[in-house]
Amino acid sequence: MAERPRRRIFSGLKPTGHLTLGNYLGAVRRWVEEDQYRADALFSVVDLHALTVEHDPARVRRLTRQAATLLLAAGLDPAHCTLFVQSHVDEHARLSYLMECTASDGEMRRMIQYKEKTARETDHGRGVRLSLLTYPALMAADILAYGTDEVPVGEDQTQHVELTRDLALRFNQRYGPVFTVPRATRPRVAARVMDLRDPTSKMGKSHAETSGIVYLLDEPDVVRRKVMRATTDSGAAGDVRYDRESRPGVANLLDILAACTGGEPGTLAAGYSSYGALKKDTADAVVETLRPLRARHALLCADPGQVEAVLRAGAERARELARPRVDAAYAAVGLLPPG
Repeated sequence: MAERPRRRIFSGLKPTGHLTLGNYLGAVRRWVEEDQYRADALFSVVDLHALTVEHDPARVRRLTRQAATLLLAAGLDPAHCTLFVQSHVDEHARLSYLMECTASDGEMRRMIQYKEKTARETDHGRGVRLSLLTYPALMAADILAYGTDEVPVGEDQTQHVELTRDLALRFNQRYGPVFTVPRATRPRVAARVMDLRDPTSKMGKSHAETSGIVYLLDEPDVVRRKVMRATTDSGAAGDVRYDRESRPGVANLLDILAACTGGEPGTLAAGYSSYGALKKDTADAVVETLRPLRARHALLCADPGQVEAVLRAGAERARELARPRVDAAYAAVGLLPPG
């Protein structure tokens, strides 16, 4: 019996802000330590998704390069995975239109992120771009172009993967078996990093208020200052307990400390009798976790040609993987091949 091919994983990061500790502990570290070795893994800086809102073109370019460099600095190895920029592979845009032709208007409008962003923009007296409505079709194309089996995502992106599954099944039923039907996967243990100043909100790279966000390229003294100013909770300063509901600030610090040291939040809590000591140890752990990443990033920035070569090779392999499937999809819906 022929050996079964390795499963394929696809995941991506939008260059809409500087990468954060939350991005690293919640996703990137898992890509580095597990996903790139256990499957045929493709990771993309999905720059087309950054165009769904108002943006500065120069900043998008700068953040795209920075994100790719940080992913390499974090440990993604081109010998074990494929790293590329989304817009360098035309098949994403080609397939996105077919996904728009497969999806319904109602499906797009039910997307939670569309509802939230539309409400936010409307509150500020601004309209929204059509691409904000249709970008789940592009996300589906990102996934389906590669015959992806697994999409490692956080809870906030699960709805998009479910839509992708629906579109793949619908397309296959209408036009023939072209696409692999993917599934969302959640890691057994994932660091859930919240904003240090607002521990009820996720640490996001696009937030306007940055005092509670640790960026991967923050200097060590900046990291320490942000952690030491983290919001804790009302109650006795010596009452260090791991309780997400009643002690979200302390729980967030314990989650970060555990993710950086390999401990368990509840067990770590028993070793502290003050918030100050917990903050100090958490700050030290974060600085040490980011130290090698920052050092490798500096080396890569000194040799930009190395990053460009990796992205070129990654885009070439991605095109080779995606083109036959996208061509098959075009043929399946009745489009003539080019002469």
